[in-house]
Amino acid sequence: MALIYIVEDDINIREIETFALKNSGYQIRDFECASDFYKELQEKLPNLILLDVMLPDEDGLSIIKKLRSNSQTRKIPVIMVTAKTTELDKVKGLDLGADDYLTKPFGVMELISRVKALLRRCAGMEDEKFYTVGDLQLDVEKHTVSAFGEPVELTFKEYELLRLLMQNAGIVTSRDVIMERIWGTDFEGESRTLDMHIKTLRQKLGNAGAMIKTIRNVGYIME
Repeated sequence: MALIYIVEDDINIREIETFALKNSGYQIRDFECASDFYKELQEKLPNLILLDVMLPDEDGLSIIKKLRSNSQTRKIPVIMVTAKTTELDKVKGLDLGADDYLTKPFGVMELISRVKALLRRCAGMEDEKFYTVGDLQLDVEKHTVSAFGEPVELTFKEYELLRLLMQNAGIVTSRDVIMERIWGTDFEGESRTLDMHIKTLRQKLGNAGAMIKTIRNVGYIME
């Protein structure tokens, strides 16, 4: 049973998150401030952290930065929760190492779905040999893609891009992560290259291409 730490100073939101996730079978420990959260981290590491950005004693973005700079906590998946609606706040969180984000107010079903999706991915979904999202299938061993049962011919980069998006279905993948995974850290081309590949990928997938959603100034998500 996965252990989830909730760091949220608003007691009403914290109780809703705790109740929803406990009912979904998760172990929960909740904290209203960063100091209590840090103390518990010394005792036991969680499988996932639900982290509010606005906390009374420390900014959530600062916490993410510390988590990613520590070898013990570097790989713990983090979902950033924020009441801020600007794209810049989301970008900052993802750039600092957050794996996904939720913007308040959010629904309980969306919360549970995001948590489940991120835990699946971090449990080794990247090792799967076959992916299915809606009417789209990708066979890793055969290196084939089909939409609505019909084969789809893709270039190598298009295939790798689609595979990454399907691996992370339901989770926003930032532009920087995509560029690094698909083109490598030394790739110096403009990010417009990514946009063009997304455009051609959508076209080749036909109606299934509509599942690839653009999160403006952040990245892409397959739903």
